[in-house]
Amino acid sequence: MTTNSTDPMIGRLVDGRYQVRSRIARGGMATVYLATDLRLERRVAIKVMHGHLADDSQYRARFIQEARSAARLAHPNVVNVYDQGQDADTAYLVMEYLPGITLRDLLEEHHVLTTMQAFDIMEAVLSGLAAAHKNGIVHRDLKPENVLLADDGRIKIGDFGLARAATANTATGNALLGTIAYLSPELVTRGIADTRSDIYAVGIMLYEMLAGEQPFKGEQPFQIAHQHANDTVGTPSSKNPAVPTELDELVLWATARDPDQRPRDAKTMLDQLLDTGAQLATAAPATAAHRTMVMPTAAPSSSGSDDVTQIIRPQRRERTGPVVADSASALQKTASRRKRKGFVLFALVILLAGLAAGTGWYFNAGPGALVSVPDVSGSDVATATATLEELELVVAAETRGITDPDTSIPVGSVVGTDPDAGAQLARQTTVTLLTNLGPEQLPVPELVGLTEAEAREAIESAGFTAQDSATQFSSDVPADTVIAATGAEGVDLTTVDEYGEDQPVTLLVSLGAVPDVRGQGFAQALETLEGVGLSGVEGERAFDDAIPEGSVLSAAAPGDGPVTPGDTLTLAVSDGPAPVTVPEVNDLPRDEAIAALEGLGLDVSYNPLFAPFSGARATGTDPEAGTVLPRGSSVTLFLQLIG
Repeated sequence: MTTNSTDPMIGRLVDGRYQVRSRIARGGMATVYLATDLRLERRVAIKVMHGHLADDSQYRARFIQEARSAARLAHPNVVNVYDQGQDADTAYLVMEYLPGITLRDLLEEHHVLTTMQAFDIMEAVLSGLAAAHKNGIVHRDLKPENVLLADDGRIKIGDFGLARAATANTATGNALLGTIAYLSPELVTRGIADTRSDIYAVGIMLYEMLAGEQPFKGEQPFQIAHQHANDTVGTPSSKNPAVPTELDELVLWATARDPDQRPRDAKTMLDQLLDTGAQLATAAPATAAHRTMVMPTAAPSSSGSDDVTQIIRPQRRERTGPVVADSASALQKTASRRKRKGFVLFALVILLAGLAAGTGWYFNAGPGALVSVPDVSGSDVATATATLEELELVVAAETRGITDPDTSIPVGSVVGTDPDAGAQLARQTTVTLLTNLGPEQLPVPELVGLTEAEAREAIESAGFTAQDSATQFSSDVPADTVIAATGAEGVDLTTVDEYGEDQPVTLLVSLGAVPDVRGQGFAQALETLEGVGLSGVEGERAFDDAIPEGSVLSAAAPGDGPVTPGDTLTLAVSDGPAPVTVPEVNDLPRDEAIAALEGLGLDVSYNPLFAPFSGARATGTDPEAGTVLPRGSSVTLFLQLIG
């Protein structure tokens, strides 16, 4: 369980009833929280739709559909839905709280499950899914993340967010829904889902539990989708030899590319799973652990005796699934019949051999041979064209551009072909190259001047991805206001009208003006700067008549750029008023001498007997002329009456 003390939902009372305690998980559509139902005094899980999706009618309808779909299912293997509603701008769904882990957590820890573990999980999943199918509901997003393993041993299916009524052809719309690793071929190629599409996903999960990995892998989602549409799922025993043949057959049946070759619904596959489990238990050694099962009463012998040793076999259901190996006696009879027919067929084989050889050459090496379209993804157009032409395929004169938000694929490079890679084509068939047009271009909203929170919401709503913001001090822009916005490779988004979907946007946010530390003591100024993430060093000292000694005269930023958190400012410090030199005032009239000394900031005194005689002349000073004194120092003026 994850928590986030900064999450505004933590501690919130939803609809006056549900007290949110902590965050459990976050997905692409909603966040799930642990909450307390104050009315019934029980713990519940409350699923809250992301705020930026709440105004989207499509997402809101899908959210409500999940509540309706799950609420129709009262089954011990389906997560119960208690309530659904809207509190102000918050759409929520209240569900049963199951403390524990998901099947994905279990697979990440153990990778490969035992046959018994896989049986138990599959039985629970298929039981819950059978109830959904019986009620006309297709889940459409089955995956290990949606299989919950409670601490008390219960196993339940959750997240019916993509569920719809099960018709013969339930369309998904233009976009593929569900997780790509578990999508059925018909969903990939035609966007059509029914109960058999759920069965395909179950088969992929069974393969993953037994083999320890998914059957199809790829660096890009379209590569995995291509494999689902064109390749056959292998047997889990090829990765894990301990897997019984019967389970291999069950996986192959569930993951057949043709939906008509799969179980028609979860009930059909559940019956086969239980039948297969009974067969494996019957075939296991007497000392092996067996699943609990009901055995039928032995049939009486033809002789009427009731003491004849008989083999008790588990009851079998009528099924259309995989057929297990015949008994030894049946195989021996079949071999005898084949031996008798062998002589008859030998001549026919010789006769047909020549024809087969010629036909094989024509279709395998001759003019009629098919070629497999190679995977040219990631190549430039010229290289891809040359590769296809070497196989005698014709490359269409015009490429077809497709949008792709993945910036790791260079614009203009090949991202696929039509037909897809792996398709078997006759020579001289035309193949169209699919080239990357880059992300879809979307309008850029006005971001400068908004608060950071407003700008981030505007970015997500517009279809872009908000990155961590950068900050700087500004005397012109208020704090918490966006100064600028940049995209990938530093593009200035204030100069463009459109930008690529899902591409990163970085905001530059103002921290307000740098604090004014002029007149503060040096230590106090350092403390003030540290409070906003800056530091300071002492710079030049200078005399200043207005700033006391030891106080800051000014703060200078490094270089000519803006000040950002972590910068070090240079602080000029005052040495107080500048000193003065006692001037030469000999022979000056008294008043002129006094004015000269006081003009330098000195305190002048003289013999008061000369007070009436303004015409007296200066004969010297104490200290004498040329002496350097601090401003405000006292100087004695010596006077003499002349004539």
